[in-house]
Amino acid sequence: MIKTPTTTFEQSAEQLAKSLATNDIAAIAMVFHPLGTTETLEQLERLNTIDRALAYRTLPKDRAVEVFERLDASLQADLVAGLQEKDVSEVFAELSPDDRVALLDELPASVANRLILGLDERQRALTSTVLGYPQGAVGRYMSPEFVITHPEMSVGETLERVRAQLDDAESVYTIMVTDAGRCLKGVVSLRDLMRAEPVERVQDIMKKPISVEATSDVEEAARYCADAKVLVLPIVDAEDRLVGILTVDDALQVLEDAESEDAARSGGTEPLRRPYLATPVRSIVRARVVWLLVLALGATLTVQVIGAFEATLEAQVVLSLFIPLLIGTGGNTGNQAATTITRALALGDVRPRDVFKVFVREVRVGALLGLLLGTLGFVIAGLAFEVSIGLVIGLTLLGVCTMAASIGGLMPLLGKAVRADPAVFSNPFISTFVDAAGLIIYFLIATSVLGL
Repeated sequence: MIKTPTTTFEQSAEQLAKSLATNDIAAIAMVFHPLGTTETLEQLERLNTIDRALAYRTLPKDRAVEVFERLDASLQADLVAGLQEKDVSEVFAELSPDDRVALLDELPASVANRLILGLDERQRALTSTVLGYPQGAVGRYMSPEFVITHPEMSVGETLERVRAQLDDAESVYTIMVTDAGRCLKGVVSLRDLMRAEPVERVQDIMKKPISVEATSDVEEAARYCADAKVLVLPIVDAEDRLVGILTVDDALQVLEDAESEDAARSGGTEPLRRPYLATPVRSIVRARVVWLLVLALGATLTVQVIGAFEATLEAQVVLSLFIPLLIGTGGNTGNQAATTITRALALGDVRPRDVFKVFVREVRVGALLGLLLGTLGFVIAGLAFEVSIGLVIGLTLLGVCTMAASIGGLMPLLGKAVRADPAVFSNPFISTFVDAAGLIIYFLIATSVLGL
């Protein structure tokens, strides 16, 4: 029988669970021995905090450092609480400055200060540089360890610099070119250096750089790095002095985290910021309950609207049958528009100043959708009940779809304009608003058409 990766993973997980239940350290180490770093990470992420710390202690030192570097910062913080201070200090010193800062943000101040003081002078200075930038700024995600050269230097001299910093630099595939004052003048790829003659000058083969300021929003900088398709994005200060680099793998991680956050908030919850099975139940409840309370309060608008038109419903009870259809269609239409515009904002396809263009386009889209659905609703409701009821349903679908699409398209732009997360302004709140507004449209049309 051929063993599939899934089967092997499940067998390892089962063996690990049995070994942890009996605190058999040797057996735990044997489970991890044949596993690669990725498989080890997957096993650790499925464990609770206590078991994870116990299992991590059985890893060889080199493997332990590599695994620790790839764990989410929140899980790293959990491990710190369960490891001896000596072990923590050794692993902390092996991290890159930007990874250290991500971990420090998750730790109590007293623990963070002890870890920083345990670093040597150079690493403490590098970490403090990154830590000095505000939350959300790209400077907090950059690496201050990189190779620099100067325009007047030769290719041979530059390659010697690269070799000397192979173990310390975050990336050696793109070399930063600066003047004596550390102002960014260009970039040169390792490929171009190796292709050129050793006596050639860097200024003859370097390319014009693209860069962002260290105080720029990290998500925008990461998107810029991904769109420009560069391996390294130089980070400069206000005076164009080079202070760090953002690597493409860090940029992609930022974009992945941002997309996960948007997806969670669009669904009416807060992002977990850690693997699902490694998240305590109370944290999952806390991530969901606030949104549920907010949405429950918002839903009272729908109840109030129905109460205001109670007499209309009593006169035509059949109208109540279509309420779920209409508010569901409106909510879905609004959510589709909001999701599309939120994504377009993230990609830079639209900006808050495009609000009028977006509004006109979504009105047209909503009207066409409403016309199609309304025609179908008119035919079906007219055949099943009366032509007048079909007319009410058809007109309502036309109005609700037009309204929902336009509101759904505008809300993310409004969120962006007031510097709030567009996802917060999208699906949950749109559904609540569209439900109430859609019912008002429905009952007003019914009152007018049916003469109630």
